Amino acid sequence: MSDTQFAALADHLLARREAILENWRCAVDGDPSLSTATALAQKEFYDHIPAVLDAFDEILRARNPAQKTEAAAEQKSRASEHGLHRWHHGYNQKDVMREWSHLQLCLLDELENYSPRISGTEPDAMPTARRALAQLCSDGMMESAARYAELQQLEAIGRIRDLENAIEQLTKLDQQRRAILRRAVHDVRNSFGVIKNISDQLGDDETDESAKTEYFSLLQKSVGSLHTLLNNLLVLTRLEAGQERRDLRPLDAALLLKELCDSFQSFAADRGLFLQCDGPPSLPVQGDAINLQRIAQNLVLNALKYTACGGVNVTWNAFEVEGRQRWALTISDTGPGFQNAAAAPLAGAIEESTAEAKAVEHPSEQTEVRDESGSSGVSDVARAPEPAGEGIGLAIVKRLCELLDATLELESEPGHGSVFRVELPRYYPAD
Repeated sequence: MSDTQFAALADHLLARREAILENWRCAVDGDPSLSTATALAQKEFYDHIPAVLDAFDEILRARNPAQKTEAAAEQKSRASEHGLHRWHHGYNQKDVMREWSHLQLCLLDELENYSPRISGTEPDAMPTARRALAQLCSDGMMESAARYAELQQLEAIGRIRDLENAIEQLTKLDQQRRAILRRAVHDVRNSFGVIKNISDQLGDDETDESAKTEYFSLLQKSVGSLHTLLNNLLVLTRLEAGQERRDLRPLDAALLLKELCDSFQSFAADRGLFLQCDGPPSLPVQGDAINLQRIAQNLVLNALKYTACGGVNVTWNAFEVEGRQRWALTISDTGPGFQNAAAAPLAGAIEESTAEAKAVEHPSEQTEVRDESGSSGVSDVARAPEPAGEGIGLAIVKRLCELLDATLELESEPGHGSVFRVELPRYYPAD
């Protein structure tokens, strides 16, 4: 077949391009084993195939081996991109191969219909054209399959990486949970130790009545602290088990927070601290009153516990972000701050806060608590511990924020206090 005859065949196929593509689309649509293609628009379905046919056109018109080689390379590149396109549209490899098979049959039909109209054809003319077509479709299948396999491998690597990251995160969460539980056990043991010491003193006939009155008051405080700790453990367990459900109702967040601050004023005064609250007098929101109170209570209580001088500020405000109505609760203190926690998310701060709390609270596991002078007495043996479990409190806050679709940010500098900011939706979309 001469260059002129190959060029004539190329002209014929080019003139029939739209018909060829339409016949291919109809053949694919009629294949009961293929369903993905029906979801694609015509332009998406044809994708890089016209460019592949352009490369085949160049092969037929090429006058020397170099031109044929260049056209064949372009053909493979376009076929590879077609495989990438099909991957992104959810095709499996079998579907891609069947599409190429239908394209090959459509082009063969065109060659058969064209062949009888050729006069003076050389003996090997049409077989040469068919071999070129077979090479076209073979290369297309191979390149599509190779690109598909490459993408499968990359996806598998990505899944392995995601799995490794998930395992790492689970390991960290497990370590945090273990640390929290160890701390809780330590606090429970200390509380029981204090209660036992107080009970012994109350049962001692040599203890005078004024001392017994003080012991009794401290006993009540110790029991209350232990009850709070055990209740927090129960809440955390329910949250981690997914048993807590949010109860969204209209409420005034400002009123809730002011009442909470009022309830902590005596606790702050006993520690020589100020507790100030500031914000609009009314802040109507949709929220879960009980869980909002839990979040605020844990954060305010922790701030008061670990602040030695100065005090705690509680503020609230409403704002809008990209058309979404939101509101924020901010608790700032003048306490010791967290090590290496500036601007860190709470997920990373829980472990640090637990370690920080151990440094701030009494590290000894002995049940007797001594004052700064090292002497012991009523205030040493019987002094009730602070409300325990900062690690538990922060873990509860984190879980509750997840439950309420809230974000939690922490800014802290060692020696200069900490700022917790909770941002919540002001209104939730209807379920």
